[in-house]
This record gives sequence, C-alpha cells and structure tokens, in this order.
Amino acid sequence: MTSETYDVLVVGGGPSGATAAHDLARTGKRVALLDRAGRIKPCGGAIPPRAIRDFAIPDYLLKAKITCADIISPKGKRVPMPVENGYVGMVDRCEFDEWLRVRATEAGADRITGEATALERDPDGTAAIAFEPKEGPARRLRARMVILANGARSDLARQAIPGQAHPKCVFAYHEIVKVPEDVAARGSYEATRCDVIYNGRTSPDFYAWIFPHGDSASIGTGSARKGFSLRGATAEVREQHGLAGFETIRREGAPIPMKPLRRWDNGRDVVLAGDTSGVVAPASGEGIYYAMLGGRLAAEAVQMALATGDAAALKTARKRFMKDHGKVFWILGIMQTFWYRTDWTREHFVKMCEDKDVQRLTWESYMNKELVRKDPLAHIKIFFKDMAHLLGLARA
Repeated sequence: MTSETYDVLVVGGGPSGATAAHDLARTGKRVALLDRAGRIKPCGGAIPPRAIRDFAIPDYLLKAKITCADIISPKGKRVPMPVENGYVGMVDRCEFDEWLRVRATEAGADRITGEATALERDPDGTAAIAFEPKEGPARRLRARMVILANGARSDLARQAIPGQAHPKCVFAYHEIVKVPEDVAARGSYEATRCDVIYNGRTSPDFYAWIFPHGDSASIGTGSARKGFSLRGATAEVREQHGLAGFETIRREGAPIPMKPLRRWDNGRDVVLAGDTSGVVAPASGEGIYYAMLGGRLAAEAVQMALATGDAAALKTARKRFMKDHGKVFWILGIMQTFWYRTDWTREHFVKMCEDKDVQRLTWESYMNKELVRKDPLAHIKIFFKDMAHLLGLARA
C-alpha cells in the first residue's frame, strides 16, 4: 500500500535525520521522518559549544558539563587537559535523539515508526521506501526527494548508489552505568572529567573512554580489529578504574564510520547524511555535531533541488561539508594511523598532550569546529615536537 507523495522522506531519526526533517518542515515542505523504534546508538554523548549554538540545544539536555579531559597512557600516566574558557556538553542519546525527533514533528514533519527494507521506483519514476511498520502490514512511502540517514551500513544507501562500498568502520561498544550517590564509592570517577584511555589491551587501534552523564556514565571502547572482545575490554576498563560495581543500565554497540564516502547522492533524488555518509571524525570518534551539520546541509541541498528542478544541487551537501571539514578529517585520519598503532606510539602521543600549545590549539579547534590558523609559532613548535616523538628522539 502506497500513501500520498511527500516532498521529502527522511529515513533515520538520529541527530542527522531529525535535524534534516526539522529544517525542511520549518520551510513548509511536506516531510516524513521514518525511524525504527527503540534504537539507541552507542555514543559518549559529547557536543561542543558550536553545536549548542548552531542547533539551539537547550541547557536542560546537558547531563554534564565537562571542564577537563584526562588522557591516560598505556603505562597509566594521566595527562590532564583542562578546558579553557568553556565546557563540553554531555547528552544521553536516549533522551537527546527523542527530543530532536519531537522537535521535528512540532515543526510539521510526519513521524512514522518502522524499519525501512528497500528503495523502490514506481512506474512514473518516483522513489518509494518500503518499510515494516511497528504494527500492521508492510507499507510504502513515496517522495520527490529522499534523505538516507539510517546508519553506517545502510543497505538503502548501497541500493541508491550502486558500486559504493560501506565506509570503513570502528565497532564501538559501551555500557551506560548508574553513578553511585556516595562519592566514596565512585573510585577515580569525576563528574566533570572525561577519561580517554590509550592502551592496546582495551583498544588495539582506537581508545577506551569514561564519559560522565550526570547520574549515569558511558564506559566503552572501540576497535576495527576483527575478533577483539569489546565487552571484555570494557569490563577491564571498569575493573581498572574502580567502576566494576556500578550498576549497568543498558548495553549498546554499533559500527562507527571513520571516513566520508566519495559520493553522497545518486544524481537524481537521494542524498546521504550522518553516519550513512561516513561523517564521524577519525581519531576522536566525534559524530553528533558532524551528523547534525550533515543533516542540515542535506536539507539545504534538497531544498535547492526542489526549487530549481536541478538534481545537481544534491552534490552541494558533500561539497560544502568537505570544504569546511575535509582537512580536519584528513589530519585526524593521519593522526590515528600513526599514533594508535602500538603502545610505544600511544605513550609518546599522550606525552605530547602535556604541551600547553597542543592543549590550547586542540580545544580551540574542537570547541569551534575549525582549524586554528593563528599563532604560527605554536604550530611550528608542535610540528617539531611531533617529529621528535615520531622518530623516537623524545622520551615518553
């Protein structure tokens, strides 16, 4: 059964899809937001001030405000990186994503619960998404334009753009735990500090983490290595940091893309966004801001295509994203390749984090989502320190 034709159908109700649906509905477009129920992506939940400003995120959704990150080496050395002149907001994806979906519906989007199964074409060429609703028989939704934001390994994306493989992924797993009210029972845990752990035992090619969420916390790890036990590594993190006794609320796992795909549109009526397009930052795994931005750029590209009748406008989503953030992704990818290889390189990487210029430029770039171009002497200094560690000329 096929219902009426929408202007835009957004598949996936995470930060990217919900943002796209919200932005399009506000312009008066007939929008459907199709999302499967009960899916929560494993995520540390960090959002920078740029995201809070650009997407009008209310303060009450911030479960914690992080003012320091401790970078922990394989030998257990802690390097504090205090956040100067600000904080990093932490959200619980269960609550945050639902708020975004509700905001989209309040703007006028039709929210439909179900799991998409296929991208089809009607005889007139119009795109249709077949899906299994939460209740009742299978259905189809027609749309003049489709935004796919339904995860890193979307079969719909491969149907829409044949010949393009899924993005390279790190598989992430975390456990949301309840934080004891008794401060003495919290071990090394602090409510305003993130712990980022570089250790081959808990991640051979990425990192493990402890991220506060107010009365709960995310403890997890990621790896692209087949057969590596993410649950076992997470249990080790909890044991090492005195968190084994914390009550586990829920467990989640999912693939996290590490490189933007080469094509985000089919040249006709489909554009990719969020994890589906591969926009999670290498090295850091940060995805919420980039997902929301990708959703907004996809929405603007679709608006342009609908207004002009020129499907070439869909290419602007990727073009604009890569113009502003492609260099950052490239640098982070190189950093992950070089520094996350062995415990020796990880030890030197953590040592570099002691440098005050490294800390300042890192936080300024993270908070504002752009490379810091001022202070060239600091960049030169960091370059030579980086080379010294890379060549083994500096002590870890």
